[in-house]
Amino acid sequence: EKGEPGGGYYDPRYGGSGVGAPGVPGPPLHLIALNSPQTGSMRGIRGADFLCFTQAQAIGMKGTFRAFLSSRLQDLHSIVRKTDRQNLSVVNLKDEVLFDSWDDIFSGGRMKENVSIYSFDGKDVLHDNTWPEKMVWHGSTSRGERHVDSFCETWRVGEQVLTGMASPLQSGSLLQQSSSSCFSSNVVLCIENSAGHSRR
Repeated sequence: EKGEPGGGYYDPRYGGSGVGAPGVPGPPLHLIALNSPQTGSMRGIRGADFLCFTQAQAIGMKGTFRAFLSSRLQDLHSIVRKTDRQNLSVVNLKDEVLFDSWDDIFSGGRMKENVSIYSFDGKDVLHDNTWPEKMVWHGSTSRGERHVDSFCETWRVGEQVLTGMASPLQSGSLLQQSSSSCFSSNVVLCIENSAGHSRR
């Protein structure tokens, strides 16, 4: 009878993260990395979205996850619904707040100090050697709009001579403007864009 039913996802620090505080409606949005780095060749945006979907499902997360990428027909900023862009915090796998809101990411916001981004299988991306290059693919301008010719031919090509827009994770900003060879294996992030969370 003691403890949380199912116990698996209960975290006593959860209440201290600002989640569920007065004036913070709705559950937060999770930002989680794919379990391994990817070159610019991801079978397009649908291929990247599918990896996000399957890896989230594998750990029992109920929300819908999409790749944190711009492409020919998609601006990164628009992935999260307008109604959720300002009032929901963005958290990591452990429900620790990374950004106060989705919009924060696109207005020069930096990640909270001492809070890590984790992969779906629980690795700390910045400190785990699964990712030798600590660069995050995004293919966007600093405002989250698609960056023409900087998304590895719509995330289908891993050629050395082509480039995609990426950001060094150490900077704390996810939208720094660094050109990375599409041959490079970089971090791919997934953002939850609809509530349906497995964690209460």
